[in-house]
Amino acid sequence: MSAKEALSEALGRAVRPDEGLTEYTIVAYWPALDSYTRDEESATWSAVEWADHLEDPIFENPRGDRPAIAHLDVRLHPGDRDLSRAEWAEIAHRFLRAAGIETPGDANSCRWIAVQAKPGRLDLIANLIRLDGMSQHLPAYLPQRLNDEARRIEQDLRLIPVAPSDGPDRTRHPPTASSQLAMLLTQLADEQVGPLATVRGLIEHSAHRLAGQASLADADNAHRLELIADRLRSVQVNLDTMAGRLATQPGLRPTVAPAPPAFRPSARHAP
Repeated sequence: MSAKEALSEALGRAVRPDEGLTEYTIVAYWPALDSYTRDEESATWSAVEWADHLEDPIFENPRGDRPAIAHLDVRLHPGDRDLSRAEWAEIAHRFLRAAGIETPGDANSCRWIAVQAKPGRLDLIANLIRLDGMSQHLPAYLPQRLNDEARRIEQDLRLIPVAPSDGPDRTRHPPTASSQLAMLLTQLADEQVGPLATVRGLIEHSAHRLAGQASLADADNAHRLELIADRLRSVQVNLDTMAGRLATQPGLRPTVAPAPPAFRPSARHAP
């Protein structure tokens, strides 16, 4: 799926070069965009320009080894009230943070936009290639994270909660050793609050400080620290991949089967 195809699906019609998308349609976007454009310049972009903006990292890093465009749609309960632009924007940021696509303060994060073009529905479109050329790894428990965040948003925005009868059987099952290990590995690999991410951040900060020194020894040590940080990132990715393998083993059941949210998110990305 290309960014144009995802945007067409969000709009419910084909993307047209002469079609401008206002701030009432693009309710939120990649925070770093404002540093690349003049004041309010992006407010006049056409649908094609928004799609091209999303796809730029693909052209700059044409590796093609992992999915690039991710598309998540979020739907309100039919009986919910109309939401303001600010509320839709808050929902966008919260779901993208839960998915690990937006990390506050990360200058190399993924480009994304939030489209509110259909009543009661929000479409989130992101490029999973970061500005540093790395692929953004989605959490192994992505559906569960999105469901958990949906529950919190329902409460915070006073929306209609999901009734127990709306979801699958919520019978409690005893956790297996594989499920417990999968949850542990996911916590270790978490990019936002996991211990490895914290250690990697400290190492990257130290490398940055050493790189600013004048001596060759400091520059060499900064480079070595950067290599250590890269290896830690690879360990995080491998741990999260293993968590996903453990979570999908035959016969594995979650401790509590999650109900679908009143926000009904469905994530998909093309090979």
